[in-house]
Amino acid sequence: MRFQILQDFAGPLDQVEDALVDPAFLERLGGLPKLGQPELVNQVVEGPMVHQEVRYRFTGELGAAVRKVVDPQRLSWVEKSALDRRTHRTTWHIVADHYKHLLRCSGTFEMHEVDGRTRRTTDGDIKVNVPFVGGKVEAAIVAGLREHAQMEEQVMAAWLERR
Repeated sequence: MRFQILQDFAGPLDQVEDALVDPAFLERLGGLPKLGQPELVNQVVEGPMVHQEVRYRFTGELGAAVRKVVDPQRLSWVEKSALDRRTHRTTWHIVADHYKHLLRCSGTFEMHEVDGRTRRTTDGDIKVNVPFVGGKVEAAIVAGLREHAQMEEQVMAAWLERR
């Protein structure tokens, strides 16, 4: 399933980009529901490139059909990303800690500044390899990503206001 998410951040591109690779900002995202506290596993800065690995854990509620296939306690993954600060483009992919054979997800983030605000466009592809319910699970995950993206905009606005 291909998906796209648009986010508008209330701040200039360089400040938004700085926040997205700041461990303290990641910590602030821990206050959002359903994903728990992000854990910065690794971050390497090589000139304009920022390579980052962040672990997430799903802490929301799962439907009965999904619980038949996966243990909610084992729903964690690492988002591996590479940000090119020259082009403001990030490539990323998800590596599940468990159930690796059930999930494939990857994509890009592209950021552009418009009138002092920053627009981030996420283009992604997700595949859940579960017979009969895979498509429904994909749709539910994308809906959760959209919800998280909206809340992330609010966290970013508060973050930038304090800076």
